[in-house]
Amino acid sequence: MADNHNNNNNNSDNDEIAVVPGTDEFGKMLFKLNTPVTEDNLGVLDYNGGHLQPVQDGLYAMPAYVNDDFNLFFIVSQLVENDWVIAFSTATIENDHEITDLSEPYTTGKGLNLLGQKSPEDANKLLKYFNTLAEANRGEWRMVERPDGESD
Repeated sequence: MADNHNNNNNNSDNDEIAVVPGTDEFGKMLFKLNTPVTEDNLGVLDYNGGHLQPVQDGLYAMPAYVNDDFNLFFIVSQLVENDWVIAFSTATIENDHEITDLSEPYTTGKGLNLLGQKSPEDANKLLKYFNTLAEANRGEWRMVERPDGESD
């Protein structure tokens, strides 16, 4: 990827934007899937031995990272219009393994940034997972536009 530090023109013909994990800009990135999720293709999204589980109609979840003081779950759904996306959520876990509640979803980038603060090594593994999905043409990174002044 070219170094675009001196070219911040968003109207450029170059679709690739150099966005660095850990930055506020990366926190606005969302991973969009290229095809709808079905029972037949759920397996291609498996991560670290985990499988997406239906939470409700059209919403799937899978652990991405779980330890005593922090957890992060994949949330796969049509969160943005008709696009299927992979976002993240944190869970309330009771009795060591019962998930009783999921937070409002975070963008993919924000979830990776949060994990990077707790475990950079695991955040890098997750980033490689998304890059592998992108290389296999399963999805792509998109910048989420937010109205001025709105924040998470």
